Amino acid sequence: MYAVIETGGKQYKVAEGDVIFVEKMGAEEGAEVKFDKVILVGDENGVKVGTPVVDGAVVNGKVLRNAKGKKIYVMTYKPKKNEKRKLGHRQPYTKVEITKIEA
Repeated sequence: MYAVIETGGKQYKVAEGDVIFVEKMGAEEGAEVKFDKVILVGDENGVKVGTPVVDGAVVNGKVLRNAKGKKIYVMTYKPKKNEKRKLGHRQPYTKVEITKIEA
């Protein structure tokens, strides 16, 4: 069984036991989270597609970790003006393990 969920403005195809990295959620480590925006659910009987979400479908997960990604450097430069700037950014994320898909 698999599902397509939406969280943080992005869509993820998940199955039970998968570990995904999503945009930062306001949940503590070890907490249970529920994704109720389930767009699609597929199993051996076929596929259910929601309009826009599948009614009654919930994907449960467990927060494993809240952390930051690798640093990304951004350089801005204006020619002939002697103007340049180096900027670093680390995107926060939440690591989630999918425990159960309820259709």
